[in-house]
Amino acid sequence: MKQFFYKLGILIAMKRTSHIVPIVLFVIYCALFTILAFNPIDRPTWWVENATVWIIVGVIAVLYWRGVQFSNTAYVFMAILVYLHTIGGHYTFANVPFDLVTNFFGFERNHYDRVAHFTVGFYAFPIAEWILAKRVTTSRFVLLTYPICVLMAIAASYELIEWIYAISTNPEAGAAYLGSQGDIWDAQKDMLADTLGAFFATIFFFIQREKDINRLRK
Repeated sequence: MKQFFYKLGILIAMKRTSHIVPIVLFVIYCALFTILAFNPIDRPTWWVENATVWIIVGVIAVLYWRGVQFSNTAYVFMAILVYLHTIGGHYTFANVPFDLVTNFFGFERNHYDRVAHFTVGFYAFPIAEWILAKRVTTSRFVLLTYPICVLMAIAASYELIEWIYAISTNPEAGAAYLGSQGDIWDAQKDMLADTLGAFFATIFFFIQREKDINRLRK
């Protein structure tokens, strides 16, 4: 077992795609989804939250099937949000057991949703990777800023979707879906978390792919 995880770690660190990594990540998701599909705290919220995950997984799977494949690192980055969102769907984001972090930092609210939003920004990594692979631009500035701007637009759009759903359903279901926990600036803080995650992922991409990026103008 230790040898398996060691080899898996080596595969994840590779820049190219190994079919083993996305398959293992997908199997983990299926297992997590199956376990957490039983007795969620709020079934309507579970449906809505998991619908988001199904769309994400579906898009990644279709792209993979059509030959648009990313690196192992990119798939790991993308899987983190899928896992966290699946957990959030079971408990609702405001009620995920996160007391260890909450108590350690002395927070007044459960910040699990902020962590999940931060990982939304991780999708800037595969966007940057695709731009570099297709040589869409030779500008390092565009390669740095475009993935971040895309994630900022997605973050804003998602907050609008949350708002529309919240006002079109009953107050309890809307509050459970939003997970704002009484914070009037929740949407803005969520978008900030998405953006910071995108900055992190893009900077990580530039560090990991420095040699490839330096060839842009060559």
